[in-house]
Amino acid sequence: MSNSKLILKSEDITVDFSGFKAIHNLTFELGTCELHFLIGPNGAGKTTLLDVICGKTKISSGKVLFKGKANISKLQEHEIVHKGISRKFQAPSIFYNLTVYENLMIAMKQKKTLWSIIKAVLTNDQKIRLEEMLSLINLTDVKDQKAGSLAHGQKQWLEIAMVLLQEPELILLDEPIAGMSKAERTKTGELIQKIAEERTVLIVEHDMDFVREYAEKVTVMHEGQLLCQGTMEEVQSNSRVKEVYLGREGDRDAKSSTA
Repeated sequence: MSNSKLILKSEDITVDFSGFKAIHNLTFELGTCELHFLIGPNGAGKTTLLDVICGKTKISSGKVLFKGKANISKLQEHEIVHKGISRKFQAPSIFYNLTVYENLMIAMKQKKTLWSIIKAVLTNDQKIRLEEMLSLINLTDVKDQKAGSLAHGQKQWLEIAMVLLQEPELILLDEPIAGMSKAERTKTGELIQKIAEERTVLIVEHDMDFVREYAEKVTVMHEGQLLCQGTMEEVQSNSRVKEVYLGREGDRDAKSSTA
């Protein structure tokens, strides 16, 4: 469950791309151990906000505070990772020719080269940690299998585990269930819920059924600004949200069902 203590706050941030404001005077808050979804129409600024938080995109004005004091808006991406923020992009970024276990070994927080990590003798604590992670993502039975041979959902879970091994306090996920089967989507939702017991998870997602099922808190963005924030029930009942986003989704669904 989420609590009232903030882990991240953006204060009046603006991202200006040569006159186009992808984000405009946005103030946004995340609580600790919160499962928070970011929704809105295409072009609303959702992915840009993730880019800002992880350092991929720099803001034109404002600031981003992490854990109440550290302004991370001027830091480089690797510096932000070291602060405790990690991101998983939509397409899985794993080592296809290495085994599942080797991928996890590489992801552990060690300042070593790739091959020295693979050849290194793991401590008992490290072995336990990796086995726990394999169990969490339900890949223990395929740990010696090449990552490239995994099903789509399994590849996504493997990368989520690799992100977790960086020991972040805030995890950013960009459309984590894209391309998944119904069963994979359910497993992913359950995995994300477990992760959010100890960390904050911020997810950009377009699948409203998935958001309704798993969101603790929802932020709706529109034209680079915060349109509404609250529980899914509160967001769904907001007339402005219905007008600019959920109503459109409903119309689209209705049209597709009669086509």
